Amino acid sequence: MRRHLYLAGGIASVALGTIGAFLPLLPTVPFLLLAAFCFARSNPAWEQRLLDHPRYGPPLREWRERRAISRKGKVAALGAMAFGVVLTAVTAGWPWVLIPAGVMGVTGTWIWTRAE
Repeated sequence: MRRHLYLAGGIASVALGTIGAFLPLLPTVPFLLLAAFCFARSNPAWEQRLLDHPRYGPPLREWRERRAISRKGKVAALGAMAFGVVLTAVTAGWPWVLIPAGVMGVTGTWIWTRAE
């Protein structure tokens, strides 16, 4: 039963990661990291396919081996978060902009302090 739940979680994470590859505010790699985690517990062959992917495999392996995020990935993540803060400021205004700004402050700091 647990294996089936991990498999479903992996499939859902790949689907969300695929959507995130085309939508600028939805991340891709975190969902693929979750998919690799789920597939490691349910279908190791699919996990290996993710790790061997020519585009997404290297950041997944870097995270798994060294807990590292590339500088390009950090800049992209922080840029997308900043865009979200600005979009919220323009559309929702004060004080709602404080929510994404606070989230960006906490998560952005965590992302920036990861190894490269």
